[in-house]
Amino acid sequence: MDHEKLKNRFKAFALSIVQFAEQLPENVVYKTIKGQMIRSGTSSAANYRAACRRKSGKDFIAKMGIVEEELDETMFWLEFAVSISESWRSQITPIWKEADELLAITVSSIKTARANQSNKKGD
Repeated sequence: MDHEKLKNRFKAFALSIVQFAEQLPENVVYKTIKGQMIRSGTSSAANYRAACRRKSGKDFIAKMGIVEEELDETMFWLEFAVSISESWRSQITPIWKEADELLAITVSSIKTARANQSNKKGD
């Protein structure tokens, strides 16, 4: 998948997080979940975009590490919402699946970039 398609996929993911979070009730517990979920979900998209504008291979790896962390955090908040109420599961499942797929792509990209860095050092 090329960078432009993946940027769009990350942006769509961030939008789905925001749209889901807007449905959560306005109480103390859900307010925390909502804020954290929106921050981490949108941050993964913004940091992927930044990774695409990298200055070096090391910069790409560092920025993709942030993407990995933010996606993992988003998945935690999605899981946490289901732990509080199973009623969210049907809405969260497709979002969580997309997060999991984006996380797999991110981890694979990091591994490839690290291998490329190692190969350059060996040349």
